[in-house]
Amino acid sequence: MPSSISTSPFSVNGRTYAPPPRPIVVICIDGCADDYLSATIARERMPNVQRMSVDGYRGMARSALPSFTNVNNACIASGAPPTITGISGNFFLDPETGDEVMMNAASYLRCGTILAAAAQAGRRVAVVTAKEKLRDILSHNLKGIAFSSEKADQATLETHGIDDVERMTGASRPEIYSADASLFVLRAGVALLEQDRADFVYLSLTDYIQHKHAPEAEESLDFCEAIDKEIGQLLNSGAVVGATADHGMNAKNKPDGTPNVIFLEQDLHRYFKQDITIICPITDPYVVHHGALGSLVMAHLPADADIDAVAGYIMARDGITEVYPRDVAARKLELPADRIGDLTVLSGRDVVVGRTPDDHDLSVLSGGLRSHGGRYEEMVPMLLSEPLSNVYLTKAQGDPRNFDIFEFTCNGGQ
Repeated sequence: MPSSISTSPFSVNGRTYAPPPRPIVVICIDGCADDYLSATIARERMPNVQRMSVDGYRGMARSALPSFTNVNNACIASGAPPTITGISGNFFLDPETGDEVMMNAASYLRCGTILAAAAQAGRRVAVVTAKEKLRDILSHNLKGIAFSSEKADQATLETHGIDDVERMTGASRPEIYSADASLFVLRAGVALLEQDRADFVYLSLTDYIQHKHAPEAEESLDFCEAIDKEIGQLLNSGAVVGATADHGMNAKNKPDGTPNVIFLEQDLHRYFKQDITIICPITDPYVVHHGALGSLVMAHLPADADIDAVAGYIMARDGITEVYPRDVAARKLELPADRIGDLTVLSGRDVVVGRTPDDHDLSVLSGGLRSHGGRYEEMVPMLLSEPLSNVYLTKAQGDPRNFDIFEFTCNGGQ
């Protein structure tokens, strides 16, 4: 007999959520530029997503910058921009210690999450991620289930709220550098609903396929088709399903197919003869994806540096599109001022910015580089399984954000 589903509204970070008495599932399709959906739907290989597009809603939303995984998953889980979450990258220079560190611990999060608030309101909440690096942030203060496919075999009832993940899904822990790492997340979500273990679910995939393959590649089409089958299972379970992405994806290569990299730290050292540090916020444990090369970086300058001169030099470089001092970046890009550089630098659609050649192993980037992080990966799909009310249709026609997805899924149906 299915458990009753709480309909108690709850509020967090200035928004109120009033979910219907049905399971709620929100999916973050990591790295899913809308081109991936369009290419696959055009070949009639995503019938369930096409059904959502016709019977519900399909549009575009703006992600948070930097368009990286940790930043946007924290925003989606909180319904708030980075100024509120405090998460400014996958990696940053910690002003309190001066160390360059991963920003993957819940201690860096500066606000509550929708997930924890839903659990407190009586929802049975589950978070399943592909990447272990996200689990701690997303499970902050959560009384529920939280595990990753990357370490599914290590989940215990005491630490993860569940101890039989592989048995529940009928599959072994997948290799993180694979399509199965994402499909395992979706199948776990289906199993959680079918076995009545959760009724408020966040599923966050990984972008291994998108980093390796363009939208029209057969590997991408097969991957999207497999995603669609699992979405169909979620829809058949009676869930209200919302989906978006943390960021898009673009090729970042020269005409000869090699990565199109500006080694900015090296160039600045040579020109200014000062110890200027470039931080690449895309940096994470998954170097095979991107070689720690993305389209937004932070420049940290010594106290005696001429910030205007450095900014002017960077902005004059071919391939650089935007350079902002700290206060402007905090305001225009909605970033926490104390966790970014003296300068925030964005590059063009086909360009990435790095430190020095010794800091990036390009040999791991077989077949060229596809990456993200900047303005050109900012727009992402937004999908809802239910038709929107007039109020939310109007919001969708304005400037919707990917971190609106829980509000649209819980509140937006007609």
